[in-house]
Amino acid sequence: MIGLIQRVKQASVSVEQQIIGQIGYGALLLLGVEAHDSELNAQKMVDKLIKFRMFSDDAGKMNWNIEQITGDILVVSQFTLVADTTKGNRPGFSRGASPAHGEAMYNAFITELKSRINLPQMRVATGQFGADMQVALVNDGPVTFSLQT
Repeated sequence: MIGLIQRVKQASVSVEQQIIGQIGYGALLLLGVEAHDSELNAQKMVDKLIKFRMFSDDAGKMNWNIEQITGDILVVSQFTLVADTTKGNRPGFSRGASPAHGEAMYNAFITELKSRINLPQMRVATGQFGADMQVALVNDGPVTFSLQT
C-alpha cells in the first residue's frame, strides 16, 4: 500500500457535487492499493497512520500523532499512487490492484482504522471507491509525507 498523507486544517471529498466526506483539523490520506497487498498491509498502514508524528507539540516540533491532537481523518482511494512513472510519459498501472481487490483492501483498511481509533471525538470520513471524486483541502504547513507498507 502507498499512502500520501497531508496535515490539513480541513478537507472534503465530493461525488457528483455532493460532499460525501468532510473533516476539520487532522489528516487526509490518499490511499493506493497494489496487486500484492493483503489485510496485513492494511493493518501496517493503519499503524503507521495512527503513530506517525506529523503534528506540532507545544514547542512547535513534529512530535504528536493524530490521536494526541484528537484529529480527524479523511481517507480517499487513489489508484494513481501505484503508477509506474519510471519510463516514458505515460503512467503504467501493472502494479495496481484489480478493482475488486483494491476495493476489498480499501474497505479492510477503513474497518481496521475505525476499530483502532480509541477516541470517540475523532472522526473518520471516506471517499467512494472507484468514483470520480473531487477533493478539497487546506494543507497545513504544507506538510505532506509518503507512507508505504
